Amino acid sequence: MQLEKYKIQQHNDDLLTGHQRRLSFAVSEIENAEAIIQKLVDFQIAIPSWALGTGGTRFGRFAGGGEPRSLEEKIEDVGLLHALNQASGAISLHIPWDIPKDAKAIKALAAQHGLKFDAVNSNTFQDQADQALSYKFGSLQNVDKGVRKQAIEHNIEVIKHGIELGSESLTVWLSDGSCFPGQLNFRRAYQNTLESLHEIYAAMPDNWKMFLEYKAYEPNFYSTTVGDWGQSYSYVQKLGDRAYTLVDLGHHLPNANIEQIVALLLMEEKLGGFHFNDSKYGDDDLTAGAMKPYQLFLIFNELVDGMDARGLNHATDLGWMIDASHNVKDPLEDLLQSVEGIMMAYAQALSVDRKALEEAQAISDVVRCQEILQNAFRTDVRAIVAEARLRAGGALNPLGLFRHLKVRENLIAERGLKTVATGL
Repeated sequence: MQLEKYKIQQHNDDLLTGHQRRLSFAVSEIENAEAIIQKLVDFQIAIPSWALGTGGTRFGRFAGGGEPRSLEEKIEDVGLLHALNQASGAISLHIPWDIPKDAKAIKALAAQHGLKFDAVNSNTFQDQADQALSYKFGSLQNVDKGVRKQAIEHNIEVIKHGIELGSESLTVWLSDGSCFPGQLNFRRAYQNTLESLHEIYAAMPDNWKMFLEYKAYEPNFYSTTVGDWGQSYSYVQKLGDRAYTLVDLGHHLPNANIEQIVALLLMEEKLGGFHFNDSKYGDDDLTAGAMKPYQLFLIFNELVDGMDARGLNHATDLGWMIDASHNVKDPLEDLLQSVEGIMMAYAQALSVDRKALEEAQAISDVVRCQEILQNAFRTDVRAIVAEARLRAGGALNPLGLFRHLKVRENLIAERGLKTVATGL
């Protein structure tokens, strides 16, 4: 289904008076409100094709009905999100879950919904039905050269699909590692992985970037071959100028200082982008900002400071994408909430009085530093975020309109109650 613009306009007209009252107060509280609104209008967050259905857990998956049965329907769902919030203007594909059969037609369909294609993602953490060799003991690290060759060729195939769609980046995430001491020679695993990545890197077009994701554990629990930001940084330093570390907020050990990691990677010019989600324990893939909104704000505080220091364009010079998947929520509602949480953290970080913070840091006024940051975090920026949506042509209350228009019920009527999305 597609949302008619007049329905969004009617929704906004009904809410406009209350919104303007809240906006007036917010603008009076935030000194640079107009500049923040424009940055929010420009900011886009890619939606992953695998997050449009219920993801499940190791124990079960409970499909919610009306899930997209094809890549075309996934594009339609992202188009619905973008129509509502005007901040989800890109889709990130996972290959081979979402191989485009007709790239030209898929690209045209995406354009019809106002979407472009963000990073393409390879998959060497699962065995596919027609796969000759198994990734049970790793892919790019595997002791079997034939397995490594197969994994390299898959990544090169993913790049080719991305070129056809107009993507300009490849995300590599490896589940490679070991479950038991002695199972793996760590140095040889690193060397095999680096050699494999070199071949993939060499196959990218000159305007492409490689994002190398890291993860502390799971599915291997003794060691992971790209286990933390330092290991990823080590690889991308050796690969070249177009290789970067990708930070998934769930891929850290408990209490890791993610904001410090972000600051250092930005300083070293090796931060490529983000997979946004939230967690209580590990890689929980929960709604962004649902568990640790202050941490998300602190991360954006470092991002804004670091990007401004380097003169980067906030909207385009890093990759922004959600990587969330849950079993108990409507996936589209969850994504709307995630985008809202990200936008709020970004707006709060933009409102930090940087001059005052630098002055307080220069004299080690710890109390003042804390007050400046917490004042920005405790400022209600919801009206500012809503105003950015309104100016871009979105809905003042995307989730409210989603429910009012019974979008999920309509999708169930079109697709059926028992549909299950491809992928996870």
